[in-house]
Amino acid sequence: MTLESHLQELRRKHQTLSEQVEEAQRSPSVSDAELADLKKRKLRLKEEIERLSQG
Repeated sequence: MTLESHLQELRRKHQTLSEQVEEAQRSPSVSDAELADLKKRKLRLKEEIERLSQG
């Protein structure tokens, strides 16, 4: 897997998590802990994307 294809996959996962966070925020059945976990996973992906894009 090339770096660019890896970055594309990470961006795709980040977008999916972004959609899940938005959906979870609208759903009263999602706990605060679950929402926080989704946001943390999204942030980790963003940081990884930025790290790989710079190096």
